[in-house]
Amino acid sequence: MLREIEAVYKNRTPRILGQGDVRRASVMLSLIKENDGLSVLFEVRGHKLRHQPGEICFPGGRIEEEDLNEEAAAIRETCEELGVSANDLEIIGQLDVFVTPHTIIYPYLSLLKEGTPLHPDPDEVAELFTVPLEFLVDNQPDLHLVPIEMKPPEDFPFDLIPNGKYYKWRKAQIPEYFYRYRDKVIWGITARILHDFLEKLKKQLD
Repeated sequence: MLREIEAVYKNRTPRILGQGDVRRASVMLSLIKENDGLSVLFEVRGHKLRHQPGEICFPGGRIEEEDLNEEAAAIRETCEELGVSANDLEIIGQLDVFVTPHTIIYPYLSLLKEGTPLHPDPDEVAELFTVPLEFLVDNQPDLHLVPIEMKPPEDFPFDLIPNGKYYKWRKAQIPEYFYRYRDKVIWGITARILHDFLEKLKKQLD
């Protein structure tokens, strides 16, 4: 038995527990050079898309079997949605992995090469817009905390756990950030990824 255990776990690269049961996606936070300095590029999702039509996001999508890795998926999706080539993207690095109950998201950071023409896919992208990075650094987002609570169904086997129906399930709060820029509001997972990127950048700037 020990040999079998060692065969499985020695020199193994760990994964995220439950990774095989959830959707995996990659996104790209792209910086672009403009007249006043660096800006962050955002998409407005196509209004006819099945999921989250009209919402603001970063380029990205599901990791497919043919993708070499998470970074390759982010590059492929970005190229498809923006109408650019992989050579137009300078990958700076990987941001922190974002885990939700239903999706694991692998964000990457890139710089669009100066002068790169953008030809967004009209089926997926309703609009592209940029927000100056300096504006995002200088302006704190609105923060709202959304409580989450475990509520087992009536047929849950309470008799198998300590204290049964009176078991003290842990409670938590999910931070929801809202970045406002002109007529645009960036929120949800996109804002969570953006906020993490900005906070790390601010620490470096300080």
